[in-house]
Amino acid sequence: MQLEKRLQLIREVGEEILTEDELKKLLEEKAHPVAYDGFEPSGNMHIAQAVLRVITINKMTRAGCKFILWEADWHAWINNKMGGDLDKIHTVAEYFEEIWKAAGMDMENVKFVSATEVVDDQSYWKKIIQVAQQTTVQRMMRCGQIMGRDDQEMQRVAQLMYPAMQAADVEHLGVDICQLGMDQRKVNILLREVAPKLGWNKPVAVHHRMLAGLSQPPKEGEGVDRAIAMKMSKSKPQNSIFVTDTVEEVTKKIGNAWCPPEENENPVLEYLKHMVFEKQKEVNIERPAKYGGNQSFGSYTELKEAYLAKKIHPQDLKTMTAVEVNKLLEPIRKHFTKGKPAELLKAVLSYEVTR
Repeated sequence: MQLEKRLQLIREVGEEILTEDELKKLLEEKAHPVAYDGFEPSGNMHIAQAVLRVITINKMTRAGCKFILWEADWHAWINNKMGGDLDKIHTVAEYFEEIWKAAGMDMENVKFVSATEVVDDQSYWKKIIQVAQQTTVQRMMRCGQIMGRDDQEMQRVAQLMYPAMQAADVEHLGVDICQLGMDQRKVNILLREVAPKLGWNKPVAVHHRMLAGLSQPPKEGEGVDRAIAMKMSKSKPQNSIFVTDTVEEVTKKIGNAWCPPEENENPVLEYLKHMVFEKQKEVNIERPAKYGGNQSFGSYTELKEAYLAKKIHPQDLKTMTAVEVNKLLEPIRKHFTKGKPAELLKAVLSYEVTR
């Protein structure tokens, strides 16, 4: 594949790339750079973790990357996921892998590696200490955002180790590209600063967007990080679409979504742009003739322009989006109806979710 095409695929993934010049140089030098994303096995999975992650990783592998999905099980333990029960965390990790298989991830170019596999390596802990020596307690606390924690929640000593661990993960795995969400930006900036001081490879950071939750976001100036507050979160179940949601639940949640026609961005449009139109070239709105009749749209831009011009009613947009989202989830639902996947699902849903 030509360099420009590889660059374009990664640009489609990254809302922010640090830096594009470094990325271009990397792709010129390496046909198959190593990219990674990490995940805490932490209960049920929402659609951004499932479908959107598959879309982004498949673009990275199409661009020639060899991808590592880092099972951050010890990190999840530190973050008190599954009540800090490592056995449950490992079961959830298996469940996650099954979801991504069902959602169409390019498994030939993706390798799963867990923290459990490396924690007995003394050199791993040496790297963690090296990062810790290069930063301050205050900065580690600010990096608590990567755990979904604010400063007031960073009260355990183990939590302060987490950002240093995540930075060390990248060097230990031989990663060239950190392909993480925008919510992980602070630790990637930290790593890019300390890597040259430690004689490590300075990775490119490709930060993908965080899919919005379904409710109305806070207004600018309300004293919160709007981008983080907007993102889909498991702690707000009515604000998120889960892979276990039924057709009826998906339809109801999207039907109640914030979707004003005068807004240039809203969660329904985001679902269409970043997932539906990534999977298909056309969508169809079905409605009675007195309301304009059926209409097909061959691109997201065409659909969005019609919606902003108020040629599509919000409810018609929501109804169509619910149909398309259910199509995306159907292979996953089917995958978990029997065998080991069904057993994993039953186990995960029986666990008490801890934030």
